Amino acid sequence: MSVNQTTVPDDLAAEPKTPKADRTDMVGKALGLLVLLGDEPRGASAAEISRRADLPFSTTYRLLGSLTRDGFVDYEPDGRRYHLGLRIFQLGQRVSNHHGFAGTALPVLRRVTEQTGEATILSVRDGHRHLTVNKVDGPQTFRVTSDPGHLGALHATAVGKALVAFAEDSERAALLEELELEPLTEHTITDRAAFRAEIEKVHRQGYAVMDEENENGMRAVAVPLLNSQGHAFASLATAVPVFRLSMEALLAHVPLLQEAAAELAARLPQR
Repeated sequence: MSVNQTTVPDDLAAEPKTPKADRTDMVGKALGLLVLLGDEPRGASAAEISRRADLPFSTTYRLLGSLTRDGFVDYEPDGRRYHLGLRIFQLGQRVSNHHGFAGTALPVLRRVTEQTGEATILSVRDGHRHLTVNKVDGPQTFRVTSDPGHLGALHATAVGKALVAFAEDSERAALLEELELEPLTEHTITDRAAFRAEIEKVHRQGYAVMDEENENGMRAVAVPLLNSQGHAFASLATAVPVFRLSMEALLAHVPLLQEAAAELAARLPQR
């Protein structure tokens, strides 16, 4: 579907004018709806979005209409559900290209995957989550599910722990206090003192691990991409199903990841 040929609910065809004094606030609310939709890969109804955004249904419906007409949101008439639109994908690709994550990083990720035979993932921090910006799957039939654009937990992933451990001091301290330590599996660290100790360990050893803490049956190891101040602006990981590699065998890939991370840190624009 073209971003200029988006289906819009019939009763959204004539949107009333918004007073100028409300426009700035409405922009913020619209952006908030896009963030909420980003967490709903299967889409959501207007009523569901209204409840999650804590906005009146009429306001949510009107904003969704505007976003749909501009291609930022797609409307599925059969299921009466909304999804992120192609224009969001286009903008995301431009951001990725601007930061070198597509052209510069991808060959390095492919090289790592060729040597490990496993998936390689590049992530950045997005507030209290990590954002997958690039990924190369291994040649095996088992596919890692963290596709580009995926938002994941910082406390339960190797890439997330590396980003927290090597954040600026004030940011790390805030994250250690503020992160919601949601239990994603029976192995997730949910005790704040234990999580703090885990992050200190990651900082000391220079890499982070995840052993079925984010998803049962998966483990990973990650290293930070450091700027000139020694702070992480991204992290690089190898992820594998537990039946294929032991933790000891996975950790053998740390030197390769560190070498690739140093190369990427030298070549990518640093935020």
